[in-house]
Amino acid sequence: MHPSDMRAFGQGGLQVSAVSFGAAPIGNFLREIDEETSAAMIDCAWDAGLRLFDTSPLYGHGLSELRLGHALRHRPRDEFVLATKVGRLLEPAPRGSIDFAPWVKGAPFRLRYDYSYDGALRSIEDSLQRTGLERIDIAFIHDCDRYNHGTAMPEVFRAAMDGAGRALERLRDEGVVTSIGVGVNEWDVCHMALQERDFDAFLLAGRYTLLEQDALESFLPLCEARGASVLVGGGFNSGILATGAVPGAKYNYQPAPPDVMAKVAEIEKLCAAHGVALPAAALQFVLAHPAIASFCAGTRTVEQLRQNLAWVAAPIPADFWAELKARGLLRNDAPVPAA
Repeated sequence: MHPSDMRAFGQGGLQVSAVSFGAAPIGNFLREIDEETSAAMIDCAWDAGLRLFDTSPLYGHGLSELRLGHALRHRPRDEFVLATKVGRLLEPAPRGSIDFAPWVKGAPFRLRYDYSYDGALRSIEDSLQRTGLERIDIAFIHDCDRYNHGTAMPEVFRAAMDGAGRALERLRDEGVVTSIGVGVNEWDVCHMALQERDFDAFLLAGRYTLLEQDALESFLPLCEARGASVLVGGGFNSGILATGAVPGAKYNYQPAPPDVMAKVAEIEKLCAAHGVALPAAALQFVLAHPAIASFCAGTRTVEQLRQNLAWVAAPIPADFWAELKARGLLRNDAPVPAA
């Protein structure tokens, strides 16, 4: 397995690299990344053969789109795939009036949710302006899930399907975008969306990992049947599959509960016995599923990015995966990398 291996994405003929560049961190998620580091990471990704770049208006209130577009604008446009999202609109505002949390020093825009038909059309136009690029290839409806909307999720989801969903279908029919779908934190919301509309692209954050494979129940099989492709983010479950079961390890952006710590500790034992790095196993497992075209890696430094690329390419013996399943640490029906 190599990070730059090209794979088909969706039904529109797009080809994406097995590892993609996740541009949330360059929106200054949690802490600031300077302009030089942001540009250096994008250069490193390009030089390593990564050709899918994923951003969103949310990330740094437009800062991620601004930085990514600036870094890509002189690259050959037909040699990379750009993904962004709809569901939030940005409005200019004085910096002192904006609550940027959890972003730091974002662009001077205030966010508001808008899943309407017209809102989605405007969002795509605004993203083209911020990136300074002539087209967007993949458009996801962003965060129409329980994680972001709680008990209001059913109403929000309905508005997203009837409004933004219709708008994206129109843009795909007109050739403005190539692939359309949903980007959320919950696999069952992706499944619902695929049953509702003619989507062919999904971004699933943290819900198909070495620790969680419930998406195998219905969502991923339906993707295979419908020819829909998945971009997976959060392959480390926000930390613990990179750090291991150390004190303070994070799971879903919170301290990992005891049962998760115990399971990861067992996986680590097998990793040690087979000479496998836990993060390498986590990344390669995700990429083994036929519906998953790419793993979206968000990093803060060039060194972190290079380390992720090395983990994806590291050899892992077939016996390791077999023993994970034999010990009940991995579902028996979970696809694993070929030896």
